[in-house]
Amino acid sequence: MRAIVISRAGGPEVLQNREIPNPTPMAGHHVVNVSRAGVNYADIHLRENGYLAPVEYPITPGNEVMGTLPDGRRVVALSRGGGYAEQTLVHRAVTWEVPDEVTDEQAVALGLQGNTAWHLLNTVLRVSRGDSILIPAAAGGVGSLAVQLAKGLGARVIALAGGQEKGDLVRNLGADHVLDSGSPETLAAHILDVNDGPVTAALEMTGGAVFDATLEALAPRGRMAVYGCVSGERREVSVETLMQSSKAISGFWLPNLYGVRYALRDSMKELFAATARGDLQPVVGPCYMLDHAAQAHFDLENRRTVGKVMIKLTR
Repeated sequence: MRAIVISRAGGPEVLQNREIPNPTPMAGHHVVNVSRAGVNYADIHLRENGYLAPVEYPITPGNEVMGTLPDGRRVVALSRGGGYAEQTLVHRAVTWEVPDEVTDEQAVALGLQGNTAWHLLNTVLRVSRGDSILIPAAAGGVGSLAVQLAKGLGARVIALAGGQEKGDLVRNLGADHVLDSGSPETLAAHILDVNDGPVTAALEMTGGAVFDATLEALAPRGRMAVYGCVSGERREVSVETLMQSSKAISGFWLPNLYGVRYALRDSMKELFAATARGDLQPVVGPCYMLDHAAQAHFDLENRRTVGKVMIKLTR
């Protein structure tokens, strides 16, 4: 079968389209005929050998797929790699049948990024009516879903997005205020200004100066959830800094929920239902053929995309 293989760490050019053996069936797993594979920042970190989990090359990236089982059922599934391929092996516990009312593209958006957004808001931060929340990269896959989910929970949303086009998209999704993310040195002041004070909750996935500004704009007893560091500039925060204002910082990595009974089953059920009703509208971004996987990585890294970026395995 055709698949993308990474043989060494590097830039997008290390994504090579190769012929590799089909996956071998295993007990407790499904073999999925892949129609769409999600592209995520985790794939970029894996390609650069900067991922949270150890990387052994050669490897096929891709942690979420949409496709069909041998009996024809439409499913979306999470995997630990292997998604950029015509077939992949996924565990049954993280495989879900897709309702007829949900499209293939919407289902891909809900798999990894939808579950991430849902659990950041509901499990980690426990956002509720009366909260004000800062959402970074709000035109992206996680961010665009988090904006809508946070509004559904009754929160006031201050969103970060770069440029007019992304800003307009995020406003249409329901954000109360949209700030340009390109000026981190004045970001904290702008957040305080538009929110008439500090925010009670915040998502963070940028690192560096944006992390600093987010923490500065967080209210006493505020909660911040960190789920990425796309800049590569990691910060260390002293216990004293957190104690002085009773601020809480939590880390989040979705694979830690893969083995938690019912956690992802329940969130997927809610995400599917909200999408089928039209209450949640996944933003479908660009779709690249397998031969153009390198371009998909390049565009995502350079912030040229909005919504869910994916690779198309079937025409």
